Amino acid sequence: MAKPMTKTQLVAALAEEMGSDKKTASAALDAVTNVITKEVSGGGAVTLPGVGKIYCRERPERMVRNPATGEQIKKDADKVVKMTIAKALKDSVNG
Repeated sequence: MAKPMTKTQLVAALAEEMGSDKKTASAALDAVTNVITKEVSGGGAVTLPGVGKIYCRERPERMVRNPATGEQIKKDADKVVKMTIAKALKDSVNG
């Protein structure tokens, strides 16, 4: 498995794709990240065309097991960020 692309590599690739400098590409990436963070943390969802949908889902209170002791513990309800991958991306990966 290949190593994941770092932010620096992503900014460089984005700058090349946009035909601009790395500073502009970095600002664009930061802006997109901030918009997604605000929307999802507020309970909304963001669809990135061709990539997928990022959303927040609430998990109910549940019983979990401590793997070290085997003891059952009640875990409070919480929220988790999920992403559904777009069919176009799945199809391009699978050829």
